[in-house]
Amino acid sequence: MLASVALLSGLACQVAAHYTFPNLILNGQPSTDWQYIRQTDNYEDLSPLTDVTSPEFTCYDTSIVSSPSTASVAAGSTIGFQAYGNPSSLYHPGVVNVYMAKATGDVSEFTGGSGAVWFKVYEITAVTDGGESISFPAENLPSVSFTIPTELPSGQYLVRMEALAIHSASYYGGAQFYVGCAQVEVTGGGSGTPGPLVAIPGVYTGYEPGILVDIYYPIPANYTQPGPPVWPPS
Repeated sequence: MLASVALLSGLACQVAAHYTFPNLILNGQPSTDWQYIRQTDNYEDLSPLTDVTSPEFTCYDTSIVSSPSTASVAAGSTIGFQAYGNPSSLYHPGVVNVYMAKATGDVSEFTGGSGAVWFKVYEITAVTDGGESISFPAENLPSVSFTIPTELPSGQYLVRMEALAIHSASYYGGAQFYVGCAQVEVTGGGSGTPGPLVAIPGVYTGYEPGILVDIYYPIPANYTQPGPPVWPPS
């Protein structure tokens, strides 16, 4: 009996505070589950990614063949990703990166996992004050919304949400990544040239100071957001 209770408690701990992103927010309203977002391998157990070199790191959908619709979004409009989990929020201390990649052909057939095709359009970083404290504006957010750049050329894109939890990132492989990719068609776009372009996987080694970091002791004097700078520069 005691062994059964311990096993159930262990399983509960595994899924507690883990999450995924099944809903794309359009016009302020969340879509139905996996309507526009590719169903991720962790849709049941909500487990994070920890290997930044894995093919799963692109969209976390290598084990599932899903066929989401493609959402039409206007350049300059706001979209977002809504979290689902236990609780349904970005529960852990951490940061956010949002990447986009223009599809070569139909976005439904575009994997995004080959070559430098991704650029960052949004981020939420940590706030430090020289070693006295560190805080995380993304912590406990139920969703993350951002603006599609007005300069972005029209076309079909993957939009990749990446929530990086660093509560246990003091050792290599301890950082937890929660990932989801939406399919969108951008309309009314501009003539900008997004960049710098990076490959995913490939953008991180896992040894970056913003990924391999102890946030508790000593408290970091500053925090370095992983990945390229946001495009376009603000």
